[in-house]
Amino acid sequence: MSVRVRLAALLHSYTGGADVVEADGTTVGAVMDALDRRYPGIAFRVIDEQGRVRRHVNVFVGEESARERSSPVPPGAEVFIVGALSGG
Repeated sequence: MSVRVRLAALLHSYTGGADVVEADGTTVGAVMDALDRRYPGIAFRVIDEQGRVRRHVNVFVGEESARERSSPVPPGAEVFIVGALSGG
C-alpha cells in the first residue's frame, strides 16, 4: 500500500528537493524502511538507534502523532515528517 509522505525541508537534501514522496508501508517503520531504500540515509535522520522517532522530529499519521516504528499507517493516510519546534 502506497502512502503520501510530506517531508520537512531538513530532509529535502535526501529526496533531491522533493517535499512530497510516495512510500509503501502499513506502519511508520515500514514507511521509513521504504523511504530509506529509495533515499539512503533518510531514516537515520528520523528514527534513532532505539527505534523511536528522534526528539527533534515529529511524525504524524494524518492528525495523530506517531512516536514509534510500530505506529500504524492506515490505507490512504498521509504521513507528515516535520521538525519539532521548541522554545520559550
